[in-house]
Amino acid sequence: FWVIPAVEVKIEVVIPEKERSKEEISPNGKASPLIYKVNGTARHYHLEEHPIASNPYHNPKDVVEASVCHVKDLENGQMREVDLGCGKALLIKESGEFHAVGHKCPHYGAPLVKGVLSKGRVRCPWHGACFNIGTGDIEDFPGLDSLPRFQVKIEKEKVYIRASKQALQTQRRTKMMAKCISLSNYNLSSTNVLIIGAGAAGLVCAETLRQEGFSDRIVMCTMDRHLPYDRPKLSKSMDSHPEQITLRPKEFFCTYDIEVLTEMQVAAVDVKSKIAVFKDGFKMEYNKLLIATGNTPKTLSCKGKEVENVFNIRTPEDANRVVKLATSKNVVIVGASFLGMEVAAYLAERAHSVSLVELEHVPFKKFFGERVGRAVMKMFENNRVKFYMQTEVSELREQEGKLKEVVLKSGKVLRADVCVVGVGAVPATGFLKQSGINIDSKGFIVVNKMMQTNIPGVFAAGDAVTFPLALRNNKKVNVPHWQMAHMHGRIAALNMLAHGTEISTVPYLWTAMFGKSIRYAGHGEGFDDVVIQGDLDELKFVAFYTKSDEVVAVASMNYDPIVSKVAEVLAAGRTIRKRDVDSVVFLSFRTGDMSWLTGKGS
Repeated sequence: FWVIPAVEVKIEVVIPEKERSKEEISPNGKASPLIYKVNGTARHYHLEEHPIASNPYHNPKDVVEASVCHVKDLENGQMREVDLGCGKALLIKESGEFHAVGHKCPHYGAPLVKGVLSKGRVRCPWHGACFNIGTGDIEDFPGLDSLPRFQVKIEKEKVYIRASKQALQTQRRTKMMAKCISLSNYNLSSTNVLIIGAGAAGLVCAETLRQEGFSDRIVMCTMDRHLPYDRPKLSKSMDSHPEQITLRPKEFFCTYDIEVLTEMQVAAVDVKSKIAVFKDGFKMEYNKLLIATGNTPKTLSCKGKEVENVFNIRTPEDANRVVKLATSKNVVIVGASFLGMEVAAYLAERAHSVSLVELEHVPFKKFFGERVGRAVMKMFENNRVKFYMQTEVSELREQEGKLKEVVLKSGKVLRADVCVVGVGAVPATGFLKQSGINIDSKGFIVVNKMMQTNIPGVFAAGDAVTFPLALRNNKKVNVPHWQMAHMHGRIAALNMLAHGTEISTVPYLWTAMFGKSIRYAGHGEGFDDVVIQGDLDELKFVAFYTKSDEVVAVASMNYDPIVSKVAEVLAAGRTIRKRDVDSVVFLSFRTGDMSWLTGKGS
């Protein structure tokens, strides 16, 4: 067991100018110490000392100030995108106060003015990320960066915004982070925090620890050869190269002393000795452990499954290789999963033919319901994708070792130069079977609301866990969404630091096909009815998923920001009844009136 030395050290904390609050400065102008406890021992960390300056923008040439509107131009609860000449900002009025932040979501650049403002935060209309309007801080995901916050002043009933030109151009801000005590003091085979898995959950966990002032060693290990990357793009933007989808550059990890061990697989965990054993025999001691290994795709079990050019999309190289092989060739996709459908959509214009094989009679039936599934299926058929439903693959035939044909159980033989398999996945937790960590019958790691396992000091996050979902009366669920993995990582990090923070986020996901997106919020597992507003044939609709009398999830296409609005309602702990969908609720969504959100009852 590695003991962290209880010594007083001074560390550097990178603090954006806009984040230096009055509370951080003591009367004598020196930075006040932050106190953090490790294993019950108080340790003092000092913020980097800076002189007090009346002007937070050190370079006057980098500052722009502009009058953007009259104070009466905005009512409470309204947002406006304003131009400062060298960039735009989002001006917000809530409870009589004006706020100004970046106008684009740092995730994929969505215009936040089209999002949802509610109770001190704005939610992105595309993917549901939430930002505090007072600080710009990110409060829900996806994405890693916060919004820049700009100064607002009122003079002679005019609203002025003062902003850094650089911040206006970048439209993003990385929260202040601690750095590590000199790594030369550490034994290479021991770490304070070990994170197994370098996806969204692992990365957000590491970043959150640094944001909270944690300055001991953090090691992430991954079977992948790359630094953490934007995994959803593997099926949505298949020809993206690794460097184009990396979530953070190499310099970021060096700057904040987050070590990443690539192509390293953990084979076993000894929770009593607090040791992780790697496949190559290397052992690493840890104090706190996060398991965020995600899942492993299922493979075909039919005859000929070993032939060349049959892929599970797991890495950027897989996706790139499929695009190259599929161009002007015949593609067969097995499984109408999110991955299978997104790959089919991406390849439809590039391949000679795209055929999709699925056991169900309608794509997405269990997730979106039959009517929405049929509408999506029709869109695919209009884009030259051929469906073979209610059947499965019986054989893969080869010629000179490479795939030539896919034989279906129905007897149909499909020409195929490349095959992509998307028939689901299983949690990557096999290495934990003898560990004593609680694993359920399906292989998922069981955690509580603080992402803690049954073993003290061991946390788990992401696709490999089941956790209590507040939205569904704390039912233990598995939610393999990109947004949820981010939040899991943050909650785990906060509780490694003994914050006692419980997860309460609303699941939010999206899928992109043929330039159109379906957005989805909530958890519709076990829904018994679907109430649809809009026109399915025109692919402009909202689908409310109900269980008994309660709306448990919503999906939409071409109806932004309705899913983000519903997500805010659910996040507020309010209930939408089935009877409300046709009347008050839906009408208020269409008009943009959110006043009913703060009302009493359900």
